[in-house]
Amino acid sequence: MQRRHLLKTSILATAFALSGIGSALAENADKLKIGFVGVTSGPAAAWGTSNVRSMETLAAMINDEGGVTIGDTTYDVEIVTFDDQKDPKRAIAGMEKMAQEGIHYVVGPNVDDGAAAVRPVAEQNDIIYFPYAFPKSLYVAPASNAVLGMVANYQSGPAIYKYLKEKEGVQKVAFVAANESDPLSQRDGGIEAATALGLEVVSSDVTYQVDTTDFTPVLLPVIKTQPDLLVLSGVAPANAPQLIRSARELGYEGLISTETAQDATVLEQGAGELADGFISVGGASTPEIASDQMKAFVDRYTEMFGEYNDESNTKVYALQYILDTLKANPAAIDNVDEFTTTMDSFEAPNPYLSTEGATLRYVGDTSFGQKRQLSVPLVVNEYKDGKFETLFVGEVD
Repeated sequence: MQRRHLLKTSILATAFALSGIGSALAENADKLKIGFVGVTSGPAAAWGTSNVRSMETLAAMINDEGGVTIGDTTYDVEIVTFDDQKDPKRAIAGMEKMAQEGIHYVVGPNVDDGAAAVRPVAEQNDIIYFPYAFPKSLYVAPASNAVLGMVANYQSGPAIYKYLKEKEGVQKVAFVAANESDPLSQRDGGIEAATALGLEVVSSDVTYQVDTTDFTPVLLPVIKTQPDLLVLSGVAPANAPQLIRSARELGYEGLISTETAQDATVLEQGAGELADGFISVGGASTPEIASDQMKAFVDRYTEMFGEYNDESNTKVYALQYILDTLKANPAAIDNVDEFTTTMDSFEAPNPYLSTEGATLRYVGDTSFGQKRQLSVPLVVNEYKDGKFETLFVGEVD
């Protein structure tokens, strides 16, 4: 009996060992490196962290299935990351690192300054990069190497303001922004959009430093203008709960919104129930339209990192677009001109939406005069009871 037990154990051990050898042999010799340059530390860390985690999760899922076949070659996907700490100089260093490693496709940076700073490096080294930054100059000819990875504030802002005007009777709007180029640019775009909709802008020149800890003196003059909607332009996830808490403690009872994606956990920890009703741009999926593939992605992400960020519903798309475009034209693997040519007519099934006929395609003709934007659903969320709920879903172009 004991001998049979030992023999059985030995056979099982051998089987597991052979299984391990098989898995090792299943790894592909060819590696496809995709880069990330963006912020994963500091007040805006949630933006870049969701990028990196989305890329690593999707890469793991693809590699588990045997890799990605492009032309006659099957690759394992390898993600190479660089934290630029929201510093344009470090962003340049990060993009230079990607060039040195022969990487042609990079996700990020996450802010306007960084995305603009790396443009010369990307163009000189044949790198297509996918920023989460909004300046139109990055995507309008003669610029050609940047592809906007999400919906821009000048696209989401009008949709949010129009919805709140029609559904909530909003008439007066106030804007508050950090004293940095990125949020200031988003503020200016918001003011333009609100004015075009016939809304009255009652406050627009109040700013704050990103290291501010007491927002009461910042918000007091804004609250006195009695806006129906307080817009936190380009607000970093770490600052959002502080601003919301201060506004509510000052007695403000109106609506609060932003055109940047946020983190529900950060809001819950920093503002709790005071953040209920806060409106922000969400990830490009909702429970109603999420496919089985999206649900599997969320499960794997949560398994790998112990939590999930709704913004990753959008961030999963960049790597998917890169790989599917390369599959559509294998010559683009090391030729970015082939990649940009393919973008004009590219179309592939959208694996993350259950909607019949949903496709991946490049858009941007309306905003940029050329296809330099990923088509992802515009999901607008309302924070409530510790989580985001879908307010409405729209689209660009």
